[in-house]
Amino acid sequence: MVNMKLTLAGVEIDNPVIPASGTFGYGQEFSELYDINCLGTFSFKGTTAEARFGNPTPRIAECTAGMINAVGLQNPGVEAVKAVELPEMKKFFHKPVMANVCGFSLEEYAHVCERLDDEEQIGWFEINVSCPNVHGGGMSFGTSAQAAGEVVKAVKKVTSKPVIIKLSPNVTDIVSIAKECEAQGADGISMINTMLGMRIDLKTKKPVIANKMGGFSGPAIKPVALRMVYQVYEAVSIPIVGMGGLMCAEDVIEMMLAGATAVEVGTANLVDPFVCKKMVDELPAVMEKYGIKNLKDIIGGAH
Repeated sequence: MVNMKLTLAGVEIDNPVIPASGTFGYGQEFSELYDINCLGTFSFKGTTAEARFGNPTPRIAECTAGMINAVGLQNPGVEAVKAVELPEMKKFFHKPVMANVCGFSLEEYAHVCERLDDEEQIGWFEINVSCPNVHGGGMSFGTSAQAAGEVVKAVKKVTSKPVIIKLSPNVTDIVSIAKECEAQGADGISMINTMLGMRIDLKTKKPVIANKMGGFSGPAIKPVALRMVYQVYEAVSIPIVGMGGLMCAEDVIEMMLAGATAVEVGTANLVDPFVCKKMVDELPAVMEKYGIKNLKDIIGGAH
C-alpha cells in the first residue's frame, strides 16, 4: 500500500496533483466531468481587484510540443469571486483550494488577499508575480528579487494563510529571487510560470497573437522547469510547487525528485480534461514500479 499524502506549507493534501491556475477556471466545468475531490487541490483563476476582460484576440497559438497564450488575466474581479464563485465552489469541492492572486501594484496584491482572507475554503494564496502577457505589472514584480520581496511583505501583513509565490522563468537568476521571497516570509515557491514566446504567421507576415508575445507552455519547457526547481531546492528550505510541461504520472515523480513537494498541471488540462484524474489514478502503480512506498520520501531525492 503506497502513501501519497503530503503536507504543503502546513496544509495536508491527499496527493501532489494540482491543476494550475488559468487552466481549470473555478473548477465547475471539470466537476461536471469527474469528481474533482480526487485532486490534491487546484489553483483557481488568477484574481485581480477589478474585473478584467483580458487581451484582444487571437490569444492562443499552437507550437511544437506546446502552446503560447496571452489571455491577459481575464477574471470577474475579487468581489465576484467572493459573492459568486466561492459559494458555488463549496457545492462541488470540499477541500482547501488555492487562491491565485494577481496585481499591478503592491496595494492591489494586498487588497485582493485581504478581501479573500476570511474565506474558509481558501487554504493557500498563490501570488502570481510572473505573468508574461500583461502590460505594466505582473511579471515586472517577478523579475527583481527586491520587488518580489516587497510583494511578499505586503501580502503577509494582511493574511495568516500560507503564501506561495509563483516565480517567472524569464530571469537570469531565479535562485536569488526565491531566496529573497523566503527571507521576506514566503511559505512556499511555485515555479515555473510560462516562458516568453511568439509565433509568426507566414501568410500575413505578422505575429499570430494580437499581444505579439505570450506565455510558452507545454512539454517543451519541462527540462527548464526541472532545472530551475532543482536549483531553487538547493537554495531554500520552504516547499516548492513544481510545474512546467507535466503530462503524466512519471512526470510528477521526476519533478518531485528535483525538489517539488507538489506539482501543478497546466497545458495538459487543455489537451485532455481528464489528465489530472489519470495522474492521481496512475500514481500508485508508478510508485510501486519504482519502489516508492511514501511520496514524501522522494522530495529532492535527485540531490
